[in-house]
Amino acid sequence: MHLAPRALRRAVAAATIALLATAVGCAPQPEEKAAASPSGSTGTTCAKGELATKASGKLTIATDEPAYEPWFKDDKPANGKGFESAVAYAVAQQLGYDKSAVVWQRVPFNKAFAPGVKTFDFDINQVSISAERKKAVDFSSGYYDVRQAVIALKSSKAAKATSIADLKNLKLGAQVGTTSLNYISDVVKPSQEAAAYSKNDQAISALKNGQVDAIVTDLPTAFYVTAAQVPNAKIVGQFENQGGTPEQFGLVLDKGSALTSCVSSAVDALRKDGTLAKLEKQWLSDAVDAPVLK
Repeated sequence: MHLAPRALRRAVAAATIALLATAVGCAPQPEEKAAASPSGSTGTTCAKGELATKASGKLTIATDEPAYEPWFKDDKPANGKGFESAVAYAVAQQLGYDKSAVVWQRVPFNKAFAPGVKTFDFDINQVSISAERKKAVDFSSGYYDVRQAVIALKSSKAAKATSIADLKNLKLGAQVGTTSLNYISDVVKPSQEAAAYSKNDQAISALKNGQVDAIVTDLPTAFYVTAAQVPNAKIVGQFENQGGTPEQFGLVLDKGSALTSCVSSAVDALRKDGTLAKLEKQWLSDAVDAPVLK
């Protein structure tokens, strides 16, 4: 049956509207809507407590197990005690998450900055920022400037050193290719050649066995060595940074994480308002006798 001209026009118009509706339904979503997608979205903002975290309304923070002092206390990251635990909660607060909204995970040190998708929002575990590691993960702004330190057995003459001059006639050791070894040659300038070891564990063994008077490591390693590996050793002191950009610890995030800029802004705010300095003084300078060697 043939349709009248007016009825035909109405039928064509209705069909056109239907086709347009279908096309719109299949079209890509506007970029504004993409901002509501999960973690990794480029549209994520830093609205407090509303970040695109791994678990909605929660902030998942990772660290290693065991978690040593003075970075953590009693191997309990969630208690807020120890420098890194305190920093983690301070960052969380800046991001709009109170203590009850923080979830802790245990992740091995090397796995934290290895390639691959992470199960945490950020990791805090004395991880130094480096160009090599940045190939696999993101880092926040630095939250702690790392220094080099001298370790000696408590019963040794090296344990009594209070200045760089007191170290010059000692047999010192460090891992080859490290900043620690450079500090011996460039800063201490000892009267006898330093002992260089292919691994830091070998340097520690040499200290235990009396093959060297003292060893130099970064300060965090010194904390670990004296707390867990050589309890009869002490941190004699730490060196001042020698120009240039200081070595720093950073919070580790997924490569390309939408949270990186938010977390960095939180760390920057804590540095600016003096919180990081206050926590460092509370948990590091006061908790461990590590005077500056000059």
